[in-house]
Amino acid sequence: LNVGEVEKPGESAAKQPPQTTASNCGCNKSCNCTKAGVAFSDLYSTDLLPAMDGDTKTMTFLQEVVDILLAYIVESFDRDTKVIDFHYPNELLQMNNWELQEEPATLDDILISCRATLKYAIKTAHPRYFNQLSTGLDMVGLAADWLTSTANTNMFTYEVAPVFVLLEYVSLKKMREIIGWPDGRGDGIFSPGGAISNMYAMLLARFKMFPEVKEKGMSSVPRLVAFTSEHSHFSIKKGAAALGIGTESVICIKADESGKMIPADLERRILEAKQKGFVPFFVSATAGTTVYGAFDPLIAISDICKKYNIWMHVDGAWGGSLLMSRRHRWKLDGVERANSVTWNPHKMMSVPLQCSALLVREEGLMQNCNQMHACYLFQQDKHYDLSYDTGDKALQCGRHVDIFKLWLMWRAKGTIGFEAQIDKCLELSEYLYNKIKDREGYEMVFDGKPQHTNVCFWYLPPGIRYMEDKEERKKHLHKVAPVIKARMMEYGTTMVSYQPQGDKVNFFRMVISNPAATFEDIDFLIEEIERLGQDL
Repeated sequence: LNVGEVEKPGESAAKQPPQTTASNCGCNKSCNCTKAGVAFSDLYSTDLLPAMDGDTKTMTFLQEVVDILLAYIVESFDRDTKVIDFHYPNELLQMNNWELQEEPATLDDILISCRATLKYAIKTAHPRYFNQLSTGLDMVGLAADWLTSTANTNMFTYEVAPVFVLLEYVSLKKMREIIGWPDGRGDGIFSPGGAISNMYAMLLARFKMFPEVKEKGMSSVPRLVAFTSEHSHFSIKKGAAALGIGTESVICIKADESGKMIPADLERRILEAKQKGFVPFFVSATAGTTVYGAFDPLIAISDICKKYNIWMHVDGAWGGSLLMSRRHRWKLDGVERANSVTWNPHKMMSVPLQCSALLVREEGLMQNCNQMHACYLFQQDKHYDLSYDTGDKALQCGRHVDIFKLWLMWRAKGTIGFEAQIDKCLELSEYLYNKIKDREGYEMVFDGKPQHTNVCFWYLPPGIRYMEDKEERKKHLHKVAPVIKARMMEYGTTMVSYQPQGDKVNFFRMVISNPAATFEDIDFLIEEIERLGQDL
């Protein structure tokens, strides 16, 4: 199984199964490399390190894996290749034997499995993949990910991850400085994703107001209520469910036509909750909503939170990276007033998944909230500064090393490199908006330029463009985006997301976070939508 549909000159050696003669070792020249003498069809994982004399076999096997990966990487950036080789689930199950067996497979089978997995994988690095908020593939970030997997260590103590713990310390401090907290003071942690970071914030807000809840549970506190925009991420309600607060205790605040939270409605709902005897403890403002890319008015929200003594959280999972841009950071004015901020570098900064940070203004609060004093891990008589044992302030025990990807990319690009990357993505979104706002067959979901890289629009095929019956037109329009998206995937040419929102039928939500995308790719997307939808 080859990695992709089209085999390019010079890559065939990387894509073919390993050879067993020196003249066909894959090097394209006469050599003495170890590939020639290894037949993977006769080898098993037990022949690799730590097996005796497993060095050469291990190096050769891993070199084959690297060749597969490198071929896939190069192919992912080739616009002549498909974004996806789509098959329905039952087809993939029938075409490949994915079942786990009692007997071990040979290393030759393992390499075939690696090729097959990448053959059907979505090329998220492809310049025409626009489907989700996390796109692109950074080479330095990828190198960092390989390094952390090789190191295979845990982030809970300085004892086992000395360099990584220090890199997390300096990076979180730098991020707090960028937020605007004096001297970068405060706290923070890297978590498995924005949803967990938001849940951390809710956990800290509850502990700050009612510290007894840690030992005595929810029965010891009054009925708590949280507030968030009706356009906010579902993780706010999910966090409330997980913490025992309940989804009914999350009050959704009205948003305006562009998707921004309306501060007056927030204050009204806070007063209503207090009159009912509930205790408002948490407000989550969104910096970059998932669908519209809207930025809530943080200054007005912070004034209300201060007035009623409520924890203010900013969910900047999607839009937080705009803090790196001098041209666009004004959209987060007031973020420095927040008690906590979620910021996902694996979105607009293209750090390989996963990389999500929770930043907290008050130092020591995370430790007090989450620590359990496990004496077998966090001994108090160690010979170094125990403040670098960060594991006890996390909900997890085992914690993946996410920081090295961000840190190494930051070193490679500098802050100005990230700024240029972010500004470019926003320029591309404005280019798309300007091209389609007055183009026949397109309607914008809301008026005005996009606040982020989200461009939300309907495509109206010729067949429904002039329908007079509004309800019938709406009914047909709801089906357009799903059909075009299905055709995109079956042809494999591009991918872009769609969804309804409130009373609005399905529309395309185009988001741009891939640094590889160009103006020509935006032009291609428009032409492809029209090509695939012209008969609808």
